[in-house]
Amino acid sequence: MKRIFKGVVPPMLTPLLSNWTLDYNRVKKLIDHLIDGGVHGIFILGTTGESTSLSYQTRRDLIERTSEYINGRIPFLVGITDTSIEESLSLASLALDSGAEAVVATPPFYFHLGQEELFEYYWDLADLSKLPIFLYNMPSMTKISMAVETAVRLSKHPNIIGLKDSSANTVYFQALKYAIKRKDFALFVGPEEIMAETVLMGGSGGFNGGANLFPKLYVKMYEAAIAHDFETIKVLQKQILEISSLLYNVGKFNSSYLKGLKGAASLIDVCNNFMAPPLKPFMEKEMTQIANSMKHIQSHLKDISL
Repeated sequence: MKRIFKGVVPPMLTPLLSNWTLDYNRVKKLIDHLIDGGVHGIFILGTTGESTSLSYQTRRDLIERTSEYINGRIPFLVGITDTSIEESLSLASLALDSGAEAVVATPPFYFHLGQEELFEYYWDLADLSKLPIFLYNMPSMTKISMAVETAVRLSKHPNIIGLKDSSANTVYFQALKYAIKRKDFALFVGPEEIMAETVLMGGSGGFNGGANLFPKLYVKMYEAAIAHDFETIKVLQKQILEISSLLYNVGKFNSSYLKGLKGAASLIDVCNNFMAPPLKPFMEKEMTQIANSMKHIQSHLKDISL
């Protein structure tokens, strides 16, 4: 039987060495950090994991090492986004062999597919994949936005079990929630700033990047949203917005979110501050700002016993 996913499923950073190969020690350390923080699953090879910048060998190594280090403690999902359906299916096959419970795929990001082409692509992928699939709406990266009607049609495929929406459009998310009738179809949100809001709408949880740093914060926020504990939500939302404001908006880069997140993770020693080209990590000036912001954030989290 297919698992019904819910909760906080962090899109895991990919710890790298200076030659862009995996930092195995910190892959293990980051996984343990996330599990100790109470997350409900782990998603590797997403946008936050720099998946499309990694070699196929590194992607395969990460799948195998993640399986080894998780060792059945929590479920994990694998990103299989690629411009080639053969490569996506190859990664899906390895994910199956490694014990992953589902795969996640954005639209192919080179040809600008129309909605009918997008529907046909995902339907074919779902027919051919031996693991269940999460759709991944990421218009800022793929330049393709999945129409609500397309998502509804795809939700009728038995091997498509959910959707991760990173559009940051809560009206769109609410339309999905209203239109998709399958009770076992999971709807997750990417941007952590709106995780509580979408859970209150009936959403399944969040694929939240900040949980790489502070997993207990995001797990507690999810639990508060499920319980409709608005007083706790108010306190935790302030902390989540502070993280977003201070760490994800440094400099004038489109990639500031990822540079800031990975830089902050290096300061708590769960990830080196190396990035796969074409991205480069923040330099000393920005890292000084990140370090000062982390001290500020950590003092506030200590005040609320997190």
